[in-house]
Amino acid sequence: MKKRLSEVTAGKCAVITEFENDDIFLKLMEMGCIPGETVKIDQIAPLGDPISITVSGYHLSLRLDEAEMIWVEEKTVHI
Repeated sequence: MKKRLSEVTAGKCAVITEFENDDIFLKLMEMGCIPGETVKIDQIAPLGDPISITVSGYHLSLRLDEAEMIWVEEKTVHI
């Protein structure tokens, strides 16, 4: 089931399927967020912004508005 990365809870893993628009696509690709890549939600700030994820073997902090533009499919695998 597809959902936005911002909707995935801490501790869960998901696979990036697509981006909502091309404006942020290049920025996210440079950070390792590419379709097919598995991400793990490490932490979510108390007010929900930002979120900390692990992608491509490193930690990355994303603002909530960036995470809302990433469509993922939640998985049961762990990285």
